[in-house]
Amino acid sequence: MNMLTHPEIETKLGLLSSADYIETFIIDVNGVPRGKWLQRDKAKALLNGGVAIPRSAFLLDIWGRDIVEGGIVHDTGDPDGLCVAVPHSITRMGWAEGNVVQALLTMREADGRIFDLDPRGVLARVLDRYAAAGLTPALGVELEFYLVDSTRHDGLRIAPRGADESGWRGWQIDAVGLAEVHDYEPILREMMACAQAQDITLETLVSEAGPGQFEVTLKYSTDALRVADSATLFKRTIKQVARKHGLTATFMAKPYGQWAGSGMHVHLSVLDRQGRNIFAATPERAAPALYHALGGIIQAMPDTMLTLAPHANSYRRFAPGVHAPTYGDWGHDNRMAAVRVITADPAASRIEHRVAGADCNPYLAFAALLGTALRGLEGEMEPGEESLGGARSQAAPPLPIAWSGAVERFAASPAMAEVFGETFQRYFTACKRQEISEMRKRISDVEYDAYLKNA
Repeated sequence: MNMLTHPEIETKLGLLSSADYIETFIIDVNGVPRGKWLQRDKAKALLNGGVAIPRSAFLLDIWGRDIVEGGIVHDTGDPDGLCVAVPHSITRMGWAEGNVVQALLTMREADGRIFDLDPRGVLARVLDRYAAAGLTPALGVELEFYLVDSTRHDGLRIAPRGADESGWRGWQIDAVGLAEVHDYEPILREMMACAQAQDITLETLVSEAGPGQFEVTLKYSTDALRVADSATLFKRTIKQVARKHGLTATFMAKPYGQWAGSGMHVHLSVLDRQGRNIFAATPERAAPALYHALGGIIQAMPDTMLTLAPHANSYRRFAPGVHAPTYGDWGHDNRMAAVRVITADPAASRIEHRVAGADCNPYLAFAALLGTALRGLEGEMEPGEESLGGARSQAAPPLPIAWSGAVERFAASPAMAEVFGETFQRYFTACKRQEISEMRKRISDVEYDAYLKNA
């Protein structure tokens, strides 16, 4: 069937055809938008045959450089692939001047399959496995970010808005305080309006435990791919809106050493063909299916860390005495554990995964969570003993809290090869090894201060 006969597609085509220009982008393995501006005469191509984008655009390091070891450019000569627009993403860019329309792209192979290195396709393939089993995962997301003054202040690279020379004003914390929300009201109002225009439902907005830190909750949905799209598009939206207001919205896991990091908590339940939650049982304990899914998540959690904490800065969140967990443990309504089991309302029984940083690529983090949960369901895996309060279960596996260790766990994991495919596993590992190599060449001011004269 011609896609353009569908009423929604016709509406989207009208938006594209009337635009001053179209901003098109893919999402690379690091979660970074990469793309180009197109004239409106490309509207039909975006919804039918596709537009050409280099395949290597999906596999760039965080600085946007080609991957040398095992990279696409060096393996295949960097051919183009054809990308088509994700229809629901075609909306006006409310933060832009004039009538500018955006389109999130996904790359398709000649046979219709999504390109192996397209993170959106990685998640789509995991969801196909759920569909084949007659199951539908439902996800909800809590996502944290900071609004910062990115200009240098008193020797600092970043600082909260309004910080004075002493570093005090602007560093005050107003967790769950409405005053903090009102202080940033013009930015937050525009953010919410732009999200609504993209059909991104933000259920809550709250100030968090750092100066200028906020958390939004994205609506729970049985369309996991759409939830990943929404999380990704929201990150893009608040960054652009903040930029208009002279600030930077950052999803760095730990932008300030002394203040709270930014995480991404994911809530998961699974429905059967009749739409019933297979985790539901009693207020005290969930159905066995929840614990089997949990077993898959817990057993593979050390191998999934690279998708949950993909960058050097990610690992600053993981340290004793902070909220981010360092072991793969779980507990009933236990916010100190890596995974919290919620059963108070049996019909809404679910898993809350609390490990991922806000800097992760949502497509990859969701694929890791859903893929390992499905392995647990299929293998009827057990999660081991639960943690009670701060008393961690001795069965909980330690998580790799060093970046290089997480890379090597991901690279050698049969479970990750199963969830992500061996091709993606190999290329993503090459990307991260290149970034580690670059980081090792950079000497920090702290190292010079400590060692230049004293070592």
